[in-house]
Amino acid sequence: MAEEENKKTTATPEATVSAAAPKAKAARKGKRIVNAGAVHIQATFNNTIISVTDKTGAVLSASSAGANGFRGSKKGTAFAAGVAAEKALDIAKKNHALNSVDVYVSGIGLGRDAAIRAISTVGIKIDSITDVTPIAHGGVRPKGERKP
Repeated sequence: MAEEENKKTTATPEATVSAAAPKAKAARKGKRIVNAGAVHIQATFNNTIISVTDKTGAVLSASSAGANGFRGSKKGTAFAAGVAAEKALDIAKKNHALNSVDVYVSGIGLGRDAAIRAISTVGIKIDSITDVTPIAHGGVRPKGERKP
């Protein structure tokens, strides 16, 4: 009786072979070579985030002061921003052969200038520096009734 149950539960050899056959994997692309890119620096009072992208906006590498071991109020310092920029740009330079960048700076933190200086110390040519910090211009209508 037990043998009959085992025969019913075990699958045929053809079924096990087809179920165990691995699916064909898609061919992996090699590392992209990007000669010119963009560096986006978001500098706040609490942290500095560096993103290195190609011209289309696809991120090649990213780093932040917090990701490099700085904690608390030390994340907002200029030194931490420089360390984060060096790490992100080293990765982009080694893995993607990045040569020149356009820099876009956003925010009013202490790491703005230090991150830009770190780009030149890594040996990457800076083509342009653009400040894209949003500026308030009146804002929305305040809540409440209109005054006569």
